[in-house]
Amino acid sequence: MSRRLSGLVAAVLADDGSEPWVRAVPRRLEGMLAFMPRAAAAGVRSAAAALDTYARARTGQGLDALSPDRREALLASITGQKALLPLLDVVKVPLMLAAGTERMLHEESLTITPTADPPLDCVPSTEWPDRTTADAIVIGSGAGGAIAARTLARIGMTTVVLEEGEWHTTEEFGRRAPLDRFMNMYRDGGATVALGNPPVVIPTGRAVGGTTIVNSGTCYRTPDRVLSRWRDDFGLDIADADAFGARLDEVERTLRVATQPLDVLGDNGRIALHGAERLGWDAGPLRRNAPGCKGSCQCIVGCPSGAKQSVQLSVLPDACAAGARIVTCARVERILTERDRPGGPRAGGVAVRRPDGTTLEILSPLVVVAAGALQSPPLLRRSGLGGHPRLGRNLAIHPAISTAGRFSEPVTAWRGVLQSVGVEKFHSDGILLEATAGPPGMTSFVLPGVGRALRAELDDVASLSTLGAMIADRPSGQVFGARRSLIRYNLHRDDARKLLCAMEAQGRILFAAGAVEVLTGIAAAPRARTMEKFLEVLRGVTPSQLHLTAFHPTGTVAMGADPQTAPVNPDGWLRGVHGVLIADGSLLPTCPEVNPQVTIMAAALAVSESAKQSRALR
Repeated sequence: MSRRLSGLVAAVLADDGSEPWVRAVPRRLEGMLAFMPRAAAAGVRSAAAALDTYARARTGQGLDALSPDRREALLASITGQKALLPLLDVVKVPLMLAAGTERMLHEESLTITPTADPPLDCVPSTEWPDRTTADAIVIGSGAGGAIAARTLARIGMTTVVLEEGEWHTTEEFGRRAPLDRFMNMYRDGGATVALGNPPVVIPTGRAVGGTTIVNSGTCYRTPDRVLSRWRDDFGLDIADADAFGARLDEVERTLRVATQPLDVLGDNGRIALHGAERLGWDAGPLRRNAPGCKGSCQCIVGCPSGAKQSVQLSVLPDACAAGARIVTCARVERILTERDRPGGPRAGGVAVRRPDGTTLEILSPLVVVAAGALQSPPLLRRSGLGGHPRLGRNLAIHPAISTAGRFSEPVTAWRGVLQSVGVEKFHSDGILLEATAGPPGMTSFVLPGVGRALRAELDDVASLSTLGAMIADRPSGQVFGARRSLIRYNLHRDDARKLLCAMEAQGRILFAAGAVEVLTGIAAAPRARTMEKFLEVLRGVTPSQLHLTAFHPTGTVAMGADPQTAPVNPDGWLRGVHGVLIADGSLLPTCPEVNPQVTIMAAALAVSESAKQSRALR
């Protein structure tokens, strides 16, 4: 274990030897770094090394050798330099996740009785033959891929689903700490980052079920205004309100969507309802795909009770019952094409790499790409199918920001529904507010300070209520690369203003509900004890100071009637090749303005039906 990481943890957490859980944090942090991208892990290690070097220059000793008082004095000299505060915040994110998990494991029991999962026909790629054939191949097992696989299998097509991640079960979720599942089920350990000012963390799932296994379970229908825009501006007949509405109905039935009952909502949601009510703002419990929810607040790391109807519980079992098979740990290296066929290039199958480096091929005349908006463009490029000038462009991410309120009584936000209440007051303006907590042990990232100040905040974390906000953004990002994704996202100035408006609304709700202070997430001004002070803080904020995340990337292989601007035609077929269908969030031409799972599934259902019709014509 790194001495420098141990010193960093001891300093940031003010370790005085009195709490055994603190001593376990460095090892936990070391394990997290192993899952993160090399550049991100190197950044944390470099920051630890820099702080250790600073300590040696000032004191002649490394951080781990200093007494608690001397470490505290050293930190005070660093935090007095405001330019270094953002750097400390970046280092604190993984450290606080590790700390919260170790504290939770020492102090709480998370025992939940799981339900049995429905059967899936999953085969590890190491057990799949080197050369096989199929009527259809689906790349990706998330929201779009699962629906496509079910549609095609039900009409009798031999269908193979290829998933880069592993198959995880509900029983497994109940045995593992939330953070361990987070690191394992998210690509790059959840540390995928879009470069920009500010950078944006974009966690996406990599497992059977895709991101549906790690999303909040919130199920909004596509707003009519969005469908109208897609129909009128992009020539998408599938966006007809009646036809698309019928597909949304089918998706909701499949996912068993219903309004979340109040009995397990939790205090975090009740605070949002109370604050909105006092302001006269429209708000209510969200519609979710979690019948029988136990309020474990673990949706984003795999539901340990099996209540949340992710597609590996609700759609893929039907696909497998109809004959589909799922190959796990299967990275698709490229789509095979037959270039010399009459009428132009045609899909011929896929080449797949196993974890041990060996390869397999599956031949098929139909390849459905559902790898997600961040992975589908690189796959198409390394397949020689990335020639359209707009492929990889048009990235919208639905950027999100969080604010926390401190209350005089315990909130214990991680007991209840993770994403529980929606506030609709500003939704038509592109701002969606949702009461959102973190899983047990994963709620500490919003806390300000370091050393003893941070420990005091950590000791009082149960008094915090958190509100999230997402804004409908302009598609101002781009996915580069072929071997792996390189993401660039330039926050538009209008979207930056919208985010600040969202923060103001969050503050008003929290203060109206009785918060004694609001934690801003702004390193230079981390707290406000009145709404007036909060507004003063917001007036001084620049976009580079915002800590943003995003969970809903869309638009990078967009569909549309104009072949000059859309890589995909209105029926979902990739232009320039026969037999390649796009069926994931990359299809959507603009931000859907809501949590997108239901929209993606309805769109995938529509384009899969076009594949069904084309088969009937053969």
